[in-house]
Order: sequence, then C-alpha cells, then structure tokens
Amino acid sequence: MTNGGASGGEAHSAQRDAKGAPASTRVLSADLKALAEHFQEGPVRLGEVVDVLHGRGYRLLIVLLCLPFLTPIPLPGYSTVVGVVLALIGFRLALGQKPHLPGGLLNRELPPRLLPKVLRASSRLVGAFERISKPRLRFFYRHAVFQCLGGVLIALCGLKLLLPVPVPMSNFFPGAAAALLAAGSFEEDGVVFLGGLVTFAVSLGYFGLLAFGGVAAFAELWQRLVGG
Repeated sequence: MTNGGASGGEAHSAQRDAKGAPASTRVLSADLKALAEHFQEGPVRLGEVVDVLHGRGYRLLIVLLCLPFLTPIPLPGYSTVVGVVLALIGFRLALGQKPHLPGGLLNRELPPRLLPKVLRASSRLVGAFERISKPRLRFFYRHAVFQCLGGVLIALCGLKLLLPVPVPMSNFFPGAAAALLAAGSFEEDGVVFLGGLVTFAVSLGYFGLLAFGGVAAFAELWQRLVGG
C-alpha cells in the first residue's frame, strides 16, 4: 500500500494552491489524471481507490464509481458492487454519520483496466463541470433535511443498480442521479443538487415504465398460454 500512500500524499499536495490553501474542485480533473496513471497496471481493489481519495471524501468516490454508467450500456457485475457501495454510503449519509465500508467490500476487485480508462475519459468531463459549477442555492447544504434527503436518494440509486434489469439506460439514470447528488457538494452548488433530484425523478418514471411493460408482457403471455 506504499504506492497508494504516496499517491494519496501527491493528491493532497495538489489540492493546495500557490498560497498553500486547500484547493476546491478546480484541481479534481488533474487528480483524476494522476489516479489514472497510478492504477494503470494490474487489478484495482475498491479499498485502494478509497485510500488514494482520502481527503476528498466519500462523495467523490460516489462520483468516480458512477462515471462508467454515463453510457446507455448496462454493466452487470460492476453495477452490483457499486450498488452495494452507494446503498451503504447513502444510508450513513442519511443518518448524518461518517460513511464506512466493510472490509470484505473494500477487498473486492474492480474490472481490470476499467478504472484507468474511466479516469482518463472523465477528466475532460469533470474539467467542464469545474468551469460551470459554483456556489448557488447553498441552503441545500446548510439544512440537515436536504442532506438527509440526498443520502436517502443516493441509497435508493444504489438499490436500483442492484436490480437485474439488463436493458439500455437501466444503469444510466440511477448512476447519473447519484453522481449529481454527490457532485453538488464540491462547490455547494444547489443547481447541481436539483439536477440530481430531477434525474432521480426521471429514473423513477423509467423504471415504472419498465415494470408496467413487464407486467403487460407477462399478462399477454399468460393469456396466450391459458387461451391455448
């Protein structure tokens, strides 16, 4: 874990500006590039990612793990691990407690070579986010009820990722909602938090349509079997 500690120190150093004050998300895209180099060789355990992100917080971990879902293609297996992580972190955040992940989960390996690709591809996306995000509607982060709500919704997004629904966009909506709900805290940007709420609502509608379609298909199949 020596390399992890070294990279963690480098990331911590990178978070300070020329005057020595802690930097905000302005350096996050640069940190993602550094992490991509750190994890480009061999399998990566979830615990290693947590170690390197130490100081950035579990909300950054949520954003990082959800980035692969920003495509219409579902990721079975990976979505299961991330779903459990989001459910556990969201539940603790909803209770106002410090997130904690069990050792067995931290020892789980992420898909080989997935994380470096995600980090490199996401650095540009995060760079664009950094340019537009700013403190707005900060009352969302000053009142415990909204933070509790955010934690509950992140946990529900995790539970949605656990559903065995291998259809396009089934991972996208809960992943995007969780990422936005967590990312808004970087600059206390209430607009981003609202975007997470809207995306979560859209995900409810999407899964509702899937459930309705599944029930209708089952009813039609049952009618054909009985009628035949």
